Amino acid sequence: MISSNLKILRKLNGRSQEEAATDLSIKRTTLSGYENGSAEPGIENLIRFADYYKVKLDDLIRQDLSNRTEEDWNKSEIIRNADLAGNHLRIIATTVNSENVDNIELVPMKARAGYTTGFADPEYIRVLPTFQLPFLSPNKKYRTFPIIGDSMPPVADGSWVTAEYLQNWNFIKSGHPYIIITREDGIVFKTVYNQLDERGSLLLCSTNPAYEPYEINVEAIQEVWKFTNYISSELPEPNLSRSELSSTVMQLQRDVNRLKNTLKDKATEVCKVKGPAALCYRTFNTSGKNSYSATINFCTRTEFPATNFTV
Repeated sequence: MISSNLKILRKLNGRSQEEAATDLSIKRTTLSGYENGSAEPGIENLIRFADYYKVKLDDLIRQDLSNRTEEDWNKSEIIRNADLAGNHLRIIATTVNSENVDNIELVPMKARAGYTTGFADPEYIRVLPTFQLPFLSPNKKYRTFPIIGDSMPPVADGSWVTAEYLQNWNFIKSGHPYIIITREDGIVFKTVYNQLDERGSLLLCSTNPAYEPYEINVEAIQEVWKFTNYISSELPEPNLSRSELSSTVMQLQRDVNRLKNTLKDKATEVCKVKGPAALCYRTFNTSGKNSYSATINFCTRTEFPATNFTV
């Protein structure tokens, strides 16, 4: 499988055996032997092949690359070309205070729509409101973004999320909240699952189950900011702890048992009547293990308008 993979990768990269051998500083006959299976490359040469063809070493030695579709190769090309680690310095415009410490810029609601085109423009960033939070690290870059919608409770509509700039997208931790800046959707606040290695994308999920998860390809991403904290005028709904929830369930069970015991007791129907008899009493017993029923004949005659039932 390694031999066929080497041949496939060389042809996909448009290289002849002579050209690839020269680039790799090995003999053409050696490369030919690797590709026809008469010889096997050692671990050092395998690493060189993986680096040269820009594939994972594990893919080179374990996967049958002949089974890959054109779509799979296109995704691989996107991943290879994407600067996930930020090795080519990402441009981030910023402002500093009088002590040369980075400010926290706040993106107002009115400026939200223009952020996707202005995030790298010093003139756009320069006019944003700024502030400082003394409990945040002075060695990291933070920015505050407005949140719209109800997709990420307990962070409510109209809240403000402060987040830390993430240079290396490989460090995105699955299941954690991030601000993702995209060309199409602008400022997006979601719980993120990192699929960059496998699919060249991020899976964006909401904490509100009414919203469906969706994927975004790496080439559409402009910036990534890691959630730090948020400011809101609304208090989140209290969450019961496991012990509190257990106590509540037990109390409900006790209440249900008391209700069952009450229904087992005798009940008396008192009917106030007019006429010769001042009162008539009917008594009945309820029965049954899990359900209780009784037949009660209420006074329906017009001369007996008042009917009371007590248990």
